[in-house]
Amino acid sequence: MKLCRHGPPGREKSGLVAADGSVRDLSGVLAELNGTTDITGSALAPRTLAKLKKINPDKLPKVSSRARVGACVGGTRNFIAVGMNYADHAAETGSEVPKEPILFNKAPSCIVGPDDNVMIPPGAKKTDWEVELAVVIGSKARYVEEKDALKFVAGFCICNDVSERSFQMERAGQWMKGKSCESFGPLGPWLVTPDEIKDVQNLDMWLDVNGTRMQTGSTKTMVFGVAYLISYISHFMVLEPGDVITTGTPPGVGMGKKPPRYLRPGDVITLGVQGLGMQCQKVVPFA
Repeated sequence: MKLCRHGPPGREKSGLVAADGSVRDLSGVLAELNGTTDITGSALAPRTLAKLKKINPDKLPKVSSRARVGACVGGTRNFIAVGMNYADHAAETGSEVPKEPILFNKAPSCIVGPDDNVMIPPGAKKTDWEVELAVVIGSKARYVEEKDALKFVAGFCICNDVSERSFQMERAGQWMKGKSCESFGPLGPWLVTPDEIKDVQNLDMWLDVNGTRMQTGSTKTMVFGVAYLISYISHFMVLEPGDVITTGTPPGVGMGKKPPRYLRPGDVITLGVQGLGMQCQKVVPFA
């Protein structure tokens, strides 16, 4: 099942993707089932998702193809990112492969739709791209064992972990300063339930800038796999339904190019992960 959210920013409604790729409005059905029109919190519970899977999308109202697609999950309280989680990415940046996951926060306020503009913030000099697999939590997770971790997943989606390297690497303090600027967290287009993903640790990933391939990779080269990350993080904090974990990027980021190549206004970023769809963002100056 592929879920999505459609409508203007801040007023998104839930959608279900039909076999022909069209988006169908799920908000009426979801309101009857769960008392909400949006894909947030309790709407991600296993019981609710099981009921939604029985729905025939073709019987739902069709959403205009011109409608904006929003981030595939709403109401996210914790947006957690994993650094240097691909050995080949660590190598291109001159970093050691970590012995434990490197965790940092992205502010939930940076979350935008998959095709919304990416804004370069004031004072930025080195805005970079990162295609990533993201995990959306469906059930409260605390002190979870690795063998049980995937039971807590509502679905998977694409994240572009947009990063301002000068804020991240050249200013004192935590990485989150370079990771949380407005529009730095495109999510979606779809929230794909785990039953549609044969092997989450064997998904192809790619990212282009202006039609030129920058990143090519696979989740099979992760240092720490999805199940391990969920278990690990749940020992330091409670994961709530709707929380997002973005799991790291393969090689090919702008910082690792020789010479480095960073985003400029007018650039177009396209990216995808196997089975999870595609994103496309135009880079614009801050307004």
